[in-house]
Amino acid sequence: MQTPAAFEYERARSVDGAIASLGKLGADARIIAGGHSLLPMMKLRLANPSHLIDINDLTELAYIREQEGEIRIGALTRHADLLNSELLAERFPLFADAESVIADPVVRNRGTIGGSLCQADAAEDLSAVCSAAKAKVVIRGGGGERVVGMEDFHVGPYMTAVGDGEMLTEVRLPLRIGAGSAHEKVERRAGDWAIAAASAVVWIEGGVIADAGIALSAVGLTTVHLSRAEELLRGGAPSDDAFVRAGEIASADCSPGADGRGPIDYKRHLAGVLTERALRRATARALQEA
Repeated sequence: MQTPAAFEYERARSVDGAIASLGKLGADARIIAGGHSLLPMMKLRLANPSHLIDINDLTELAYIREQEGEIRIGALTRHADLLNSELLAERFPLFADAESVIADPVVRNRGTIGGSLCQADAAEDLSAVCSAAKAKVVIRGGGGERVVGMEDFHVGPYMTAVGDGEMLTEVRLPLRIGAGSAHEKVERRAGDWAIAAASAVVWIEGGVIADAGIALSAVGLTTVHLSRAEELLRGGAPSDDAFVRAGEIASADCSPGADGRGPIDYKRHLAGVLTERALRRATARALQEA
């Protein structure tokens, strides 16, 4: 089956209007922007929304800016804009690392950060990027807005903390001194979903890792947040030995499944190797900025 079930279509004229429609229509309504994840699922009848609310005219949700000690990214910001952002390249270069290996220019020109995060696909790159950067997301509904950390945003495979009548409107990245970041990915071919990928952010102060964020894609039912590896690194000097031990934790704490992209042992091995690589490159960038 390659034809979606019948649905009603609405083009939102404002964020408030989109939220009002979501509240009125309930669980059978879905937001659509780029559509590169939702439409293929609809064609396969894996998703069957009765209403689509198109938010492509809501340009007030398309921005990347520094504000109040954070980088704030509107949910409608396209992958191509994330890739080309000088602000992100300076503050969080792991975004450019990830975006350069996401899909192809056609997808990057239409797909959005909000759509990627809300799809909640475990193999998707930006969820690991945002988790490692300790991002928070803004979820807005008829009763106002709430801010949710990435550790609480993905509640299961293809499931998020966004409720009926709500939409994700913004991603917030906290700015701290001494930051360095990197994203590493292995894929079968250019632009493909990851076999495994690792995102790492370190904050180095006085020659010590004051904090770290590490997350994995494609090796679990959801994005894998490596809290044990972060705790290991926190408060210690950056070293190859520490990064090797963090990689060992990554291999142990992920839970990949065997599929056409590889067996479980191979994916665990990749998770460890890519975590080490991401940490080394993130640290080099942090020290270069110091």
